[in-house]
Amino acid sequence: MPDAPRNAPHLPHPLLRLLLDAADGHFPPVDGTVAVVPALGRGLEVATAFTGHAVIATGLPDAEVQAQGPDGFGGSMAPDFLRWIAGPRGWVGSIDNVLVARGTGGSPQLPLLDQRSDLADVHRVRYAREVRDDVRVHGDKRGLVILASGVAGRRELSIEAAPEGHGRGWGRSLLADALTLVPAGKPVFAAVAPGNARSLRAFLATAFVPIGSEVLIRPQRP
Repeated sequence: MPDAPRNAPHLPHPLLRLLLDAADGHFPPVDGTVAVVPALGRGLEVATAFTGHAVIATGLPDAEVQAQGPDGFGGSMAPDFLRWIAGPRGWVGSIDNVLVARGTGGSPQLPLLDQRSDLADVHRVRYAREVRDDVRVHGDKRGLVILASGVAGRRELSIEAAPEGHGRGWGRSLLADALTLVPAGKPVFAAVAPGNARSLRAFLATAFVPIGSEVLIRPQRP
């Protein structure tokens, strides 16, 4: 199988089409295979798993990836495989649930906070600026909402709920208002760690549905 062609800068990343199709309920075939597509920008790569099908966005040749024996039934998320993709000194992120919802549009319910000087001290904002593009921060006393262009160019949303709102529904109401920042009917994605049960429950209660899982990788190879 020939190596995946490198994307021209103006073309959508091939993983984006798969993510948008999944958001519409159209998933890749459940065939156990692993597709290899070009790496992401910003020096990042990603392993994405759907039901019975995986996609690896990497700068490595297809033949080398397939020679490691990954599969679409969980093998693409195996620690040894991810470490091989990253190289001995590369960074491997956490395995996250990939969720999607639809924007509600209308009048935006959260002000833009990009000019706040203390945002650089917020871990979630710093992380977004490291791995995403076009980062915008909104919020109020309930917490922060970060909107950005993320994996493969998809629209991504994350939140940092205020600790004093725990148990008071602030996270869910913040997410509901965050969807007003997205045009009505347009998909917006979120990556939530499975162990972050509080956050995961809030997203699932606010119209987000799971479509797969992913691990971001910043490789450092010989």
